[in-house]
Amino acid sequence: MSQITPQIVEQHGLSPEEYQRVLNALGREPNLIELGIFSVMWSEHCSYKSSRIHLKKLPTQAPWVICGPGENAGVIDIGDGQAAIFKMESHNHPSYIEPYQGAATGVGGILRDVFTMGARPVANLNALRFGRPDHPKMKHLVQGVVAGIGGYGNCVGVPTVGGETNFHPAYDGNILVNAMTVGVADQDKIFYSAATGLGNPIVYVGSKTGRDGIHGATMASADFEEDADAKRPTVQVGDPFTEKLLIEACLELMATDAIVAIQDMGAAGLTSSSVEMASKGGAGIRLDMNKVPCREEGMTPYEMMLSESQERMLMVLKPGREAEAEAIFRKWELDFAVIGEVTDTGHMVLEFNGEVVCDIPLAPLADDAPLYDRPYLTREEYKTWAAIKPLDDVPDCPDVGADLLKMMATPALASRRWIYEQYDSQVGADTLQRPGGDAAVVRVHGTRKALAMSTDCTPRYCYADPYEGGKQAVAETYRNISAVGAKPLAITNCLNFANPQRPEIMAQIVGCLEGMSAACQVLDYPIVSGNVSLYNESKATGGGSAILPTPAIGGVGLMNDYGRMATVGFKAAGETIYLIGQEPWASPHQERGHLGQSLWLREIHGREDGAAPHVDLVLEKNAGALIRESIARGLATAVHDVSDGGIAVALAEMALTGGFGADVEAHPDYTAAQWWFGEDQGRYLITVADVEAFQAYLAEAEQDCGVRRLGTVGGDSLFGVSLADLREAHVSFFRDWMEI
Repeated sequence: MSQITPQIVEQHGLSPEEYQRVLNALGREPNLIELGIFSVMWSEHCSYKSSRIHLKKLPTQAPWVICGPGENAGVIDIGDGQAAIFKMESHNHPSYIEPYQGAATGVGGILRDVFTMGARPVANLNALRFGRPDHPKMKHLVQGVVAGIGGYGNCVGVPTVGGETNFHPAYDGNILVNAMTVGVADQDKIFYSAATGLGNPIVYVGSKTGRDGIHGATMASADFEEDADAKRPTVQVGDPFTEKLLIEACLELMATDAIVAIQDMGAAGLTSSSVEMASKGGAGIRLDMNKVPCREEGMTPYEMMLSESQERMLMVLKPGREAEAEAIFRKWELDFAVIGEVTDTGHMVLEFNGEVVCDIPLAPLADDAPLYDRPYLTREEYKTWAAIKPLDDVPDCPDVGADLLKMMATPALASRRWIYEQYDSQVGADTLQRPGGDAAVVRVHGTRKALAMSTDCTPRYCYADPYEGGKQAVAETYRNISAVGAKPLAITNCLNFANPQRPEIMAQIVGCLEGMSAACQVLDYPIVSGNVSLYNESKATGGGSAILPTPAIGGVGLMNDYGRMATVGFKAAGETIYLIGQEPWASPHQERGHLGQSLWLREIHGREDGAAPHVDLVLEKNAGALIRESIARGLATAVHDVSDGGIAVALAEMALTGGFGADVEAHPDYTAAQWWFGEDQGRYLITVADVEAFQAYLAEAEQDCGVRRLGTVGGDSLFGVSLADLREAHVSFFRDWMEI
């Protein structure tokens, strides 16, 4: 009788057609270990089988790109023989089931992706999406996730410097926890994962293997049924102190020339790390499962291969260097074991108790993974499906100050201080801009250079119009990085969507990717790494609740002299406030004073109507260049991009940060609502002390971006509302919700 039944195949997340591919690849029936290995390697989480065909369309190259997608993280040139290495990844399903450990191990995993390439991590960021604050589980989820991020990041000694947090009912049953790490390395000390060299030893280092996290990759490739809590054993458990030791031990060994290849054990653990290393090197691999360090009794090869225990790495060493490497890892009190060797068979062979328990040809396992061109709605069909109401009978705003006060107290705009004060943003002593501004800024140690970084996405735009939403997510990171004075260089992404087998969801994926691609091309801002997280929906909330399409973008830029860095807060009374990017730029097809999908419309009037705002990419590029040059010349005293909530909210944030009010003028061609709360894209507010010098620069500037004088800094109020009242509104949500 067959060991593998249709039920076992289904439990492993493989369709009957996919199982037939396994049979074809092996030429026989697999055993349970082999089935488990195919199952995780062909899962959505590892193979990207629904998105790979579309990901290939993304722009990934530029003169400063050293390594694009395909490795553990992306690598860009930051001058002086140095490189920035960075990536963003999801840990969504684990964080919903067990918020502290799910978020903590998400941080640990992304740190390993970066230091496995030879970089010392210098910054962590995150992008978090939660459901309604009044949902019975949401306070627990927020507290657990924030504590997990802080608990791991603070202990491992890498500053958490930026991020974003949104709330929307679409995330009630499936929160999103996306983690990003940025590291710095010398360009001549970058490590890759291709295993080469017949007979070279394969070495396991770090923590012992346990039973936690088995089938984690498979769980991340399916939506939640009603039994989400029963999946708690598939969540990994992290130890940040071990991770810190692992970072130091790996970097110490990397300073030698002993390493041929290195790969962290992330999703699918020992399976994915060994398969990817051998496949990239065009080699085979033999592992002795009796030599894998285990922390639990009686572990089977199946459990060892599929465990996602944390803080583990796999290496290929040069022959004869084992003792030197072992001495380093023993010094750091970490496990070290030679568990196999590189072969020329093209197969993964596992031995246990003297017998071969797995023999899989690697080529089909890695290269012949299923690839689906799933059906998707056209843009017009999607528009009909989404049924976004047109923005008719647009209300006006009789009292700008009253509406602003209400909006600053909403979960959408409330101060995130309660969150980021739980993160150590100063460890390492190189953080120049902490959370709360447009972009985080971290000095490149021992230089005048700094890296600016930001995470951004506006899911409500992506739902209303995936193409414009995809453009906007990229453009907003470009604006945030430009706003501090850095040149945006490249992005990573974390593409969070629901079930790709639904044509409307696939339309969101394709539309967002097309929009991202267009933005990256025009802005010369390539994608160098990323992650896809699908099946983010839950039957547990009833009715199959899908998240909003959320292609989170993490951008990185370079500042050659951090002495010229700009910040958000107003600096002095009497300075002039300018709006950049409004008019006379407006293209004939482009509506300005855009209130569709705006926060004002949603928070004040309870409506999610209208089209998403158009993103003029030429304006984005020109306005960004003008802002960066204004900062470089020392003309701008404060800068802030205009995003959620429009000009009024941007002014309020500058005023609260700086401690000065402002006297500003409306525009006669717009209603008060359009002018102050419209969410037109491509705009910045800047303050200027020397108006004459600024005007002289504008006269010679090549960029036509539309520059308009808005008003003057000064006083202790904004729109007739005192800064004290604005500040109270701004801090009230988290303070009252968490009962501080």
